[in-house]
Amino acid sequence: MAVQTEAAGEHLGRGPGATRDLRLLPPAAGAWGVALVCVFVPETSGWWVGACAAAALVTGAAMVLRRQSAASAGGLMIVVLTVGAAVAFTVMSETVHRAAVREWDGRVVEAVGEVASSASVGRDGRLWMDLQLSGIGSPGGVRPASAPVRVGVEPAEGFDLGAIVRVTGESASTEPGERAALVLFASASSVEREAAGVFAVAAGLRHAFIERSTRLPEPGAGLLPGLAVGDTRAVGAELNDAMRTSGLSHLTAVSGANCAIVVGAVVWLASLCGAGRGLRILLAAGGLSGFVILVTPEPSVIRAGVMAGVAMISLLIGRPSAGAGMLALSAAGILIVDPWLASTPGFALSVVASGALILLAPILSRGLARWMPSPLALAIAVPLAAQLACGPIIALFAEKQSLVGLAANLLAAPAAPVATVIGLLACLFAPVPMLADVLAATAWLPASWIAATADVTGRLPFAEVAVPPGVLSALVVAALSGAVGVVVGGHGRRLRVLRTVAVSVLSGALALGASHVVLSGPLARMTTPTGWTIAMCDVGQGDAVVVRSAQEVALIDTGPDPALLDDCLRALGVARLDLLVLTHFDLDHVGGVDAVQGRVGTVVHGPPGETADEKTLERLAEGGAVVEEVYARVRGDLGDAQWSVLWPARDEKAFPPGNDLSVVLEIEGGGVPRSLYLGDLSAESQSVLLRSQRVRGVHQVVKVSHHGSGDQEPALYEEITATIGLIGVGAENDYGHPRDEALAMLETAGTTVLRTDLDGRVLVGPGVDGFEIWKERGSP
Repeated sequence: MAVQTEAAGEHLGRGPGATRDLRLLPPAAGAWGVALVCVFVPETSGWWVGACAAAALVTGAAMVLRRQSAASAGGLMIVVLTVGAAVAFTVMSETVHRAAVREWDGRVVEAVGEVASSASVGRDGRLWMDLQLSGIGSPGGVRPASAPVRVGVEPAEGFDLGAIVRVTGESASTEPGERAALVLFASASSVEREAAGVFAVAAGLRHAFIERSTRLPEPGAGLLPGLAVGDTRAVGAELNDAMRTSGLSHLTAVSGANCAIVVGAVVWLASLCGAGRGLRILLAAGGLSGFVILVTPEPSVIRAGVMAGVAMISLLIGRPSAGAGMLALSAAGILIVDPWLASTPGFALSVVASGALILLAPILSRGLARWMPSPLALAIAVPLAAQLACGPIIALFAEKQSLVGLAANLLAAPAAPVATVIGLLACLFAPVPMLADVLAATAWLPASWIAATADVTGRLPFAEVAVPPGVLSALVVAALSGAVGVVVGGHGRRLRVLRTVAVSVLSGALALGASHVVLSGPLARMTTPTGWTIAMCDVGQGDAVVVRSAQEVALIDTGPDPALLDDCLRALGVARLDLLVLTHFDLDHVGGVDAVQGRVGTVVHGPPGETADEKTLERLAEGGAVVEEVYARVRGDLGDAQWSVLWPARDEKAFPPGNDLSVVLEIEGGGVPRSLYLGDLSAESQSVLLRSQRVRGVHQVVKVSHHGSGDQEPALYEEITATIGLIGVGAENDYGHPRDEALAMLETAGTTVLRTDLDGRVLVGPGVDGFEIWKERGSP
């Protein structure tokens, strides 16, 4: 059942007689489909086991009666059904244990288990890792249990793969389809037994290498451990964002690229020593296994290693047609062992990228070789194939698509294998300090080049484009990827019409893109009225309000997304902020801070509650801002306007840092309507603020608290009696904001509501009879 593609092969750039053996694709697809259904609806897994097993028996009996061979379509169907039954059985056998652990949702628990992944620092400042439970219960009452959980602890040493740890903290259930049964936010943690055996040796080598690397200068110092052993704890938030924007983050995530580099290096060295093909493959497998152990053999690393190993070895033995079958077989085997990988984007990207390396890269390489030398064509074809194949999957869940990924990967391509291989050698030779120092310093040079590449390309205008995640975006990206593939790799008379259609699609996309660039760049200010004094930016589910008086500008919160905030500030013609107010540190209020990094004069903020909050302030200070925590009665000027803080009080102890201690700001004068900005106060803290008598008299504008949630104090809004109520809210958000009861309350108070999900960006400015309003969308 090999699919013959001889005629098409000539047109798509393969040689005559090329074939693609796709017989194992149906079992892999079947395994993936059954896994997705079972992990999202685990109660059906038993039915799937029975149904697949019964169908396999019926098919087998029919084949016997008809005397069909095992190589027939019936034999393939039996394989598909058997693999599906195996996947469903794995889920069924784990469901009971996972359900028992999920019963502890929302409670303070004590848990004991073995660290099952590498640890990484999250945006909340915690050290996050996977834990395979051996017990869980109320504090002091741990009972036996077995299920994977995700744990966040305060940064500390000893949380290495294989270590036995004990944590106490609050638990939260996960969404259906997630591998972890619970998430634990640890308030206390300890290492009961450190990692032993080969894991202890690997951990010691990693720690020594990381310590040696971080003594080198930035920006390469923090990046080098990520490139060599996948440890990103030393990578700063700014560089991490640049790596993501430039499409280079896969280099530090122990992805297929890292594994492919290791396989390629081992095979190259073996070839220099005169090893035969069989020995080269064995050595490559051994080198890849050692690399997986060194960087911690967690599920994502094993998956990346298997996929990259299959793809590279199939190319090295000169049989990409066999590689497709090997890849499918590997994917099916991985899903039988761990069906929850089916729902992870990383698994899909690994399989698709590896498949693109096997099937698509040779086609693109031959197509590009018509216009350039073959080595250069191959160098471009590999990242291009991966980007074209992975783009639609990324569009399913990511809100942004990198437009500089191909260029950044081409620039980083020569340095990545050098940094990875020499960095690995520096890690392995840690017991020989002088040699390890020389190797680490050598690997630092290409690491610095990659960091500089990420920084420069990530800062380019329109380095990435915002795309609403979902099926529609995936279909659009798939159409564009297909068009690029046809234009680059397809040639011959039979594909002339298809090439014409592809060129038309790409021409239309380029025209639309150019129009967007012009409208959001040079013409952005021309489409926005100039007389505004208050602007509510449309940044999705979050707050970002700009206030201007006498050419001085303040920004109250940044929203969740730097790109959306940057678009708004560019349209308003704002290049620098005199004042940045961070009311509190939830992501929907500070997530966009990178958009203004390095161009803020003064930052005033509410009380920080976590380590990540402090780090946000440190980054702003490093960019030249003066940072100050403020309380009630603090005042200042903004151009000809005056601002004053009404909340929280300096000695306020009734509420923890967060929503209820949001900075409440009042601004008036200098052309700015008297306005009140309530952060995310709840009804309780609003009542305390009202009783403090700091809020007095009529206000023209109020920024409604907490995106219009139902947790409001009507008496406060009656006291304000604002003409306009601004609500920053995302379209079709999961919270139901703004709530009907909040809208009814504002209507009762005589307040007209303007909301970013319906109106887009909203501008308020002085007018003949009070003030004027401009909306990006909707009626004037």
